[in-house]
Amino acid sequence: MNLIQPLQLSLIGIQAEAQHEIADTIGHHLSDTLSHAAGHVAETAGHAAESGSPELPNIFKFVMAFLPENVGHFIHHYEIVIFSTIVWVVLAIFAFIAFKKRALIPGPVQNVVEWIVESLSNMITGILGDHGKKYIPFIGTLFVYIFFMNLSGIIPGFHAGTSKLNTTLALAICVFFYVQFTGIRNFGILGYLHHLAGSPKSVVEWCLVPLNLPLHVIGELAKPISLSLRLFGNISGEDMLIAIFVTLGVSILSFTHMPIGLPLHLPFIFLALLTSFVQALVFTLLTTIYFSLMSHYDEEHH
Repeated sequence: MNLIQPLQLSLIGIQAEAQHEIADTIGHHLSDTLSHAAGHVAETAGHAAESGSPELPNIFKFVMAFLPENVGHFIHHYEIVIFSTIVWVVLAIFAFIAFKKRALIPGPVQNVVEWIVESLSNMITGILGDHGKKYIPFIGTLFVYIFFMNLSGIIPGFHAGTSKLNTTLALAICVFFYVQFTGIRNFGILGYLHHLAGSPKSVVEWCLVPLNLPLHVIGELAKPISLSLRLFGNISGEDMLIAIFVTLGVSILSFTHMPIGLPLHLPFIFLALLTSFVQALVFTLLTTIYFSLMSHYDEEHH
């Protein structure tokens, strides 16, 4: 009996020590896991703060590690231009293939291209009338280019060119100058100035020209700003939203120490498909309306 009691006490002591060691091990593991997750979130937040807005890494972020420093700096500086160029090159190749293989009995590619062209043609001529057919190449190209640039941001490793203000502003400036050129061509120089003055006819309207002319000039200058900001804000907003939820999904599973995450961003991918189409359509419709405002001279003579 005297021998058993010390043995029991010894076993109890060993068991308590083992439990203490297990608790310490679990505590250290949880502490490491939580610190790793916190570090990952902090690192992501740091990159986001450094870049100005959260965004997913594109393919050039990985390629630049294997390139000379000057080449990598050039690519980083002009990566949006490169992504935008890739989009129009792919569209040009697609259009060339559709044109080259055109036939009386159209194939799938020709069917898609003809459907897109016919839909855009009906929309533009429905607003501008028959004389609006001459604007179909420009306005139709705008819609297709903007739509596919918007969609390119959803592709892993790519970046939407329209999520940067310099791209949307460049497109809006092209619209602005073409619209003003159309107004001068339709109205003439004096008619164009008369149009900017509010097309005054009565004495009262002529007296209001000093007020109407600056307002109309400001309104024309505001059009490219509103076009560019609307498109840029919506596309960059959806890209930021997807990037945030991707980061959150990866952070939740960071304890696995693997590059995986919960697909929390998946619903926003479908939302991005819708907004990509809507924003391209809004940009195109507003451009068509701007042309219609400079085409009253043609309408009166038709």
